[in-house]
Amino acid sequence: MKILVVDDHPIVRAGLRRLLVGEPGMALREVASGKEALVLCRDERPDLVILDLNLPGLGGLEVIKRLQLEHPGQRILVLSMHDDPLYAMRALQAGATGYVAKNAAPDDILDAIRRVGAGQRYLEPSLAQEVAFFALRPPATPLAELSRRELEILRLLGEGRSLRQIADTVGLSYKTIANTCSGIKAKLGVQRTAELIRLSIESGIASESNAKVFE
Repeated sequence: MKILVVDDHPIVRAGLRRLLVGEPGMALREVASGKEALVLCRDERPDLVILDLNLPGLGGLEVIKRLQLEHPGQRILVLSMHDDPLYAMRALQAGATGYVAKNAAPDDILDAIRRVGAGQRYLEPSLAQEVAFFALRPPATPLAELSRRELEILRLLGEGRSLRQIADTVGLSYKTIANTCSGIKAKLGVQRTAELIRLSIESGIASESNAKVFE
């Protein structure tokens, strides 16, 4: 089985190599960005893609959507630092075949790799029930008070981008993005960035891949 690991952290890629070293019949390739992943998938068509969501440049959710458009049925296991069920739900909706958090036990990660590689779906047991509950919730109300700039920042947060990555993406300073983020929190009555991320995903803003970057 040809496996492609897409993660910008060398320590994560090294950890997966060690985890899979005793597994027979697995050939491992590695890249550090979504763009590299798309190119390699076109050239080599791996059987399984193990993908982080928080990638530099092209975000993980967009990579999933593009892979499924170009290679329908591509098996994709998301291995993410986010253990929030909202991230899992958005990844599965985008076209991922499985989702497991990086803080899961090595045996659980290996089980996820085996199952998704064999064509099955996999969702970390600790997230499965919460994902089911979120799917039953009514849609969130529109965030009418936010400006175009604030909505774009909220969308990028929901896609797993850090404030530094958002600043690089839209061409503004880190301080400007941080200040705007503080203004969004005040308008929405929340205190933590994690709550903004949750609102972005629940409202559907994070799924609007065609949204334009603000001027």
